[in-house]
Amino acid sequence: MGPGGAGSVSAERLASELQMFGLDCEEAAYEKLVELCPLYRKTEDELVAELVAFSTNTGKVYLTLENLSSFESEFLTKRIARARHGTTKKDSGHPGTWDIVSIQELIEVEAKEETLLNSYTTPSKGSQKRSVSTPETPQSKRNVSAACSPHLLFSPASFSPSATPSQKYSSRSSRGEVVTTFGSTQGMSWSGKGGGGSLSVKVLDAAKALTGNYKCMFQKLTDVREVLTCRIEELGHELKELHHIEAFSPVSVPVQVVVMEGANSTGKKFIATKLYEGVPLPFYQPTEEDGDSDQRMILVACGPYTTSDNVTYDPMMDLIDVIRRDQPDVCILLGPFLDAKHEQVENCQLTSTFENVFKSCLRTILEGTRSSGTHLVFVPSLRDVHHQPVYPQPPFSFPELPKEDIKRVHFVSDPCNLSINGVILGLTSTDLLLHMGAEEITSSSSASDRFSRILKHVLTQRSYYPLYPPFEEMSIDYEHFYSHAQLPITPDVFIIPSDLRYFVKDILGCVCMNPGRLTKGQVGGTFGRLYISRQAADGSGRRSPCTAAQVVKI
Repeated sequence: MGPGGAGSVSAERLASELQMFGLDCEEAAYEKLVELCPLYRKTEDELVAELVAFSTNTGKVYLTLENLSSFESEFLTKRIARARHGTTKKDSGHPGTWDIVSIQELIEVEAKEETLLNSYTTPSKGSQKRSVSTPETPQSKRNVSAACSPHLLFSPASFSPSATPSQKYSSRSSRGEVVTTFGSTQGMSWSGKGGGGSLSVKVLDAAKALTGNYKCMFQKLTDVREVLTCRIEELGHELKELHHIEAFSPVSVPVQVVVMEGANSTGKKFIATKLYEGVPLPFYQPTEEDGDSDQRMILVACGPYTTSDNVTYDPMMDLIDVIRRDQPDVCILLGPFLDAKHEQVENCQLTSTFENVFKSCLRTILEGTRSSGTHLVFVPSLRDVHHQPVYPQPPFSFPELPKEDIKRVHFVSDPCNLSINGVILGLTSTDLLLHMGAEEITSSSSASDRFSRILKHVLTQRSYYPLYPPFEEMSIDYEHFYSHAQLPITPDVFIIPSDLRYFVKDILGCVCMNPGRLTKGQVGGTFGRLYISRQAADGSGRRSPCTAAQVVKI
């Protein structure tokens, strides 16, 4: 629909800009827009920027005279007034273009100033604005102390235009149902000590662990080739020593490094007659410094922690209730905490920064689990929209961590080798099962199941991500990959969450668990729990320190 009326040059520019952002305007409304530009001292570009923000907030993509009146009186005028109120003396006084995050910050500042001023007013004046709290009219969540309940601490309405709980999630009927088990689970109470006793939670070989951000996105192809060649040569040397092979010639860069014996009589085709596969690394040998050998309960959950139709984080709240009830010794929480694939993230509907949403989520978990004493281990994900999306992924940074939580909160990288009283857990939030399953080629007559084959590849290839080229959504820094994404030993327990079906399996002596995701779309998902106890070396052979495990619906 074309512009009309006076000021045709400005109207044409406005029409072009509006169409660029997918907005449409009725013919009579263009004259109103032309009048607003000089009235509020804005160019066509600046006015359209304000209209885009207005349309995003109200959902009005077709602009009429009625909509523009609302835009001018309730949106444009108020934004300019707040902008002028928030400028310093050094500012020019021009209102400029303000995004929704800046406006939210201004609102919070004004609220704090108003509260401070009220504390200095006389009772007669102050009583007009101070809220009165009674059983019939309780205080709002914003005014109640966060220490009372994690549900009160977390306020999705502050960063989401819609805080309506998911109907599908709240109406679920299978909460608490055990969907798979491992080991002897008869008579298990599934309760821990809340981190009491001599509990040691630490990163294995912390001096070599990834602890902070690093520069990426400028690696050379020659460096990638060197890393991959080194991995082939290292695994090839192990195979050569294991199978007593005199010599071999490495070729190409495969997903699975193996040694083949055969002949190439024509020079065009290699006919393999024998295949030598790799073996996993040895297990960790505990020392006296690894704490006691008491039985410990571990809870494992993987994000997303809220349903796809809102950001109320109801599943996370239910998980906190489980932690407070069962008091596990260690709770391992893998990302994403704010999923890059969430509907409101993809559609830019959040009214606060990604970092602020994550910090609110984190504070809620800390406050809600403090009374239980449970140790918390946070593992990032490439789908965490606020975090550095490169693999290996550095741990989260949270300088605001309260002093009382420092000893029980652990931020680790992805992947990570975690030691809990000498029991080694391999942790990764990357969906390796899905990535490798899409590339796997196998005979249909194979007796083993798909998950077992993939997990065996991971353990025998001695890498947290033995796949090249990587999945299309993966960004790998191969220099750090070589240093931080290799298996130094075979873990006793391997936590490998995936979108694929949950399971618990013993693969070559390593207990591998896919706890599933806490939410799947608009419905609830699953989490895992397991008992571990370091076994004493009595000469009868190794026994798995994981005595029992379950996957449970939230």
